[in-house]
Amino acid sequence: MKLITYLLSGEKRIGIINRFDDIIDVTDIIKTNEMTTLIERYSVYEHTLKLCGESPDDGALSIGKVRLLAPIPDTRRNIFCVGKNYYAHAQEFGNSGYDSSAAAGNIPAYPIIFSKPATAICGPDDTIDSTRDPSNTIDYEAELAVVIGKKGRVAEKDDPMSFVFGYTLVNDVTSRHLQKQHSQWLLGKGIDGFCPMGPVLVTADEFGEPGSQRISCSVNGEIRQEAAISDLIFDIPSLIKTIGKNITLLPGDVIATGTPAGVGLGFNPPRYLKKGDKVTVSMNEIGELTNAII
Repeated sequence: MKLITYLLSGEKRIGIINRFDDIIDVTDIIKTNEMTTLIERYSVYEHTLKLCGESPDDGALSIGKVRLLAPIPDTRRNIFCVGKNYYAHAQEFGNSGYDSSAAAGNIPAYPIIFSKPATAICGPDDTIDSTRDPSNTIDYEAELAVVIGKKGRVAEKDDPMSFVFGYTLVNDVTSRHLQKQHSQWLLGKGIDGFCPMGPVLVTADEFGEPGSQRISCSVNGEIRQEAAISDLIFDIPSLIKTIGKNITLLPGDVIATGTPAGVGLGFNPPRYLKKGDKVTVSMNEIGELTNAII
C-alpha cells in the first residue's frame, strides 16, 4: 500500500494511491490527518484501507491535482540518520577531508548515528533555499528511509524487521562547510528544509524484503548516485537493533539508512548544488522525490 499526506483546498489530508494511480482519500475513515496516528492505529484499519486501495472510486482524485507533502510532515522527534553506510561512499567521504574525528577512518566498525531535526523536513517539489548556506556547499545524499511501526526497545530475541511499518525516500541535504566547521554533522545537515521526504510511504508488505531495490540520485537529469540496498555496510535489521537496543522506538520514527557514492563532495573539484538545479532521488518501488534549489 502506498500512503500519502497531501493538501487539498488548504487542508491536510491522508490518502492511498490506488491501483489506477489515483488518490483515495481516507482521512474520514481513519479519523485523523496525521500519518503518525494512522501508523499507530494501522492494525484497526488495515483491511478497510486495503479494500480502498484495490477498488475504483468515482471520487478518486488525480495526483496531479493536489500538493503532496512529506508522508510524515511532522515527526515526533529528530530523524535518525546513518553516516558512511555504503562502502564506496565511506571511502570517498573518508578521503575528503570533511570527516569528523568521531567518524575518522574509511570503513566504520560500528554504525555512525546522528540526527536531523523534524524542522528540516520538506516535501516533494518543495524548494531548497540556497541562501541558508552562504558558503555555497550544498550537497545531496539520496537515502532509503525506514519508518517504524510499533513502540518498544529491540531485545536480543526480537526480529528487528517486525518494527518496520514501511519505507520512503529522503534527501539528506547537507551544508558541507558547516559539517566541517563544527566537526560533527547536526548543524550542517539540520538546516530548515534540508530533509526532503517522499513522495509516498510504502508499507513493508508491498515493498518486500529490502536488498535488491536500487536507489539513485540525479541532478538536472544526470545520474550521480546509484546503488542497491544490499550494498549497505550495516543492513536495516542491524540499524534498527543498534538504535532500538537502548532507545525506545516510537511509531512514526524515521531512520535514514545512508547514502551511496557519488555525492558532490566526492568529485574533484566538488560539484555542489547551485541555484536553479533540480535534484531527484528515485526508487522504482517508491517513486521520485524532486526538489529545486532556489
